[in-house]
Amino acid sequence: MAHKTLFNTREVAQFLNINEKMVYSLIADKGLPATKATGKWLFPRHLVEQWLENQTINYPKTADPLLAHQGLMVIAGSNDILLDHTISLFNQLYPDHVAVFGNLGSLGGIRALRRNLCHIASSHLLQEDEQEYNFGFAQEELGRIPGVINFCRREQGLIVPKGNPNQIEGVADLGARGMRMVNRALGTGTRLLLDSELTRVGLQGPEIEGYDREVARHLDVGVEVLSGRTHAGPGIRAVAGLLDLDFIPLRWERFDFLILKERFFDKVLQRFLGLLSEPPFHRLAQELEGYDLQSCGKMVFPVEPDHP
Repeated sequence: MAHKTLFNTREVAQFLNINEKMVYSLIADKGLPATKATGKWLFPRHLVEQWLENQTINYPKTADPLLAHQGLMVIAGSNDILLDHTISLFNQLYPDHVAVFGNLGSLGGIRALRRNLCHIASSHLLQEDEQEYNFGFAQEELGRIPGVINFCRREQGLIVPKGNPNQIEGVADLGARGMRMVNRALGTGTRLLLDSELTRVGLQGPEIEGYDREVARHLDVGVEVLSGRTHAGPGIRAVAGLLDLDFIPLRWERFDFLILKERFFDKVLQRFLGLLSEPPFHRLAQELEGYDLQSCGKMVFPVEPDHP
């Protein structure tokens, strides 16, 4: 039996083991992912599964904290070209330390931080208000707000072939007949942004050819477009610049480092964060398109909502 990508109301009720009437309450009160593009409620299975996991409380904690053993520092989470270059620069400048990266996606990085599998989580998860990033997801996963340091702002959009031969203007054009895309994995901030934009224009991802074809990195998206195997894919402007491709901008986003407060002053972490204010790092960023370092290295705090 094929794995269904969309539940109807009865099926999602069976999946969650609840009465059908409760489904509507979960939509309104708990943010159960749903769409009414067809006139009837439909529920993308992958988003329902992600929502269900995010409702889990009392995750078991790892007993032993991760140690910066002999200067080793682990960063896990969202992939970024400037971050890759920064890690290489750090290892070059500080040979008594080693920084390594685990490409787990933003949500995977926060979960690795929860399990003490990394020292820094890199994340750019856009919250429901479409203004704030990361704090709500960190609160859900960690049960507390970690220290949040901005790494950069970067421009997200659609990577398309040079000259944009298919005249793509935005995500709505991904639904055109014959259009073929490539995607990033579930749990990445890029995928979350794309799904949000598709919902805004009334498109269901599984309706688009290639939506379920996932690649691990932004650069992989660019290579798929450059090769002609796909017409478009979500990614950052830096990739389009490196590969001489065209880029359809969607929004500037905040890309942050999340650090548990009890680890914040570890020597290796402070050396890495200190590098963000040094000229060699800023020269790296100047060689790439689509980055803004105005808040780089600064502590970020949740914006309090305005009260009437």
